[in-house]
Amino acid sequence: MKFNIDKTKLVEALQLIAGAVEKRQTLAILSNILIEVSEEQLHMVATDLEVELSVVIKPDTVTNEGVTTVPARKFIDIVKSLPDDKPISLTLNDNRLTIQSGRSRFTLQTLPANDFPHVEEGVGTARLSIPCSILSEMIDRTQFAMAQQDVRYYLNGMFFEIDGTQLRTVATDGHRLALSEWQLPDSYDIGVIVPRKGMLELGRLVSGRSSEVELVIGTNHLRAQIDGISLTSKLVDGKFPDYQRVIPRDTDKEVFVDRAQLKEGLQRAAILSNEKFKGVKLQLNENDSITLLSNNPEQEEAEIHIPAETEAYELEIGFNVQYLLDVVNSCREQKVKILLGDVNSSALIQEVGESKALYVVMPMRL
Repeated sequence: MKFNIDKTKLVEALQLIAGAVEKRQTLAILSNILIEVSEEQLHMVATDLEVELSVVIKPDTVTNEGVTTVPARKFIDIVKSLPDDKPISLTLNDNRLTIQSGRSRFTLQTLPANDFPHVEEGVGTARLSIPCSILSEMIDRTQFAMAQQDVRYYLNGMFFEIDGTQLRTVATDGHRLALSEWQLPDSYDIGVIVPRKGMLELGRLVSGRSSEVELVIGTNHLRAQIDGISLTSKLVDGKFPDYQRVIPRDTDKEVFVDRAQLKEGLQRAAILSNEKFKGVKLQLNENDSITLLSNNPEQEEAEIHIPAETEAYELEIGFNVQYLLDVVNSCREQKVKILLGDVNSSALIQEVGESKALYVVMPMRL
């Protein structure tokens, strides 16, 4: 195997697939990248057996075709360190890959390409195209609510649901829930759980792109293809909770507040909240404002008043301040609407505008 390629092109391709490389590998081959070069194209693949990312680019010149695997981290660091104005030459001799550019030369030990595993895809049951900007926004608005390493493994991912023509991304960790919707032109009946890493890599892949991404959803995998890049993710084998039952229906108290002012108020209240529980009280006892109260074991207290369109309801309810901040940070519109019931009911938070996203945050006792 021997070929030449432009450094910028190679770095961009490596950065696209680097996220799939297994960092705490159980198999040595999983810390490697598969490199396969033919007459017309260079194909590179990285996987951790849950998520697989591959990219196809065109090399400048190909002298000899071939395939091998190289240590991902070392290879990426070497390529980044090479001069920008000179092409990179890669040559495979026996089990060693030589990387040369200008007057610099590196030699890496390789592992056989036959040992490189691939994520099994299975049969695709649905195929659809979505604008990258739409999918990126839907993932951005909901990803913060995914659980991390929860024993309820079905929460460690995002529910990707198509109910008729409504596409929804839903995430919950049992304490808060985030949901975003978009209207599809075609009708499907699909509900799959994409693991956390697969969803984050998909979000990274579609971010900032103006084209459409093609999704293929099967019984045990989701595949996304765009601009010569392919992502395949296994699905979580489990049943996602009935999220519709979590959305509060009996809210009788409404608060309209400026998003930026609410964010500033929450950040101030967080300074003196209990470091362990991060609790803040939301008080509704005035017609034109809401009050945020926080304190800590050192008997230090904060009281912040925020202008709001509301009524003087008799309610004082506690929340995790970080959960509220995560919601506010994911909102885009200038105003948000907070719907509340009693002291034991979850808060329903929505934006005032075109957005079809909604957020649910459970209360906490303070």
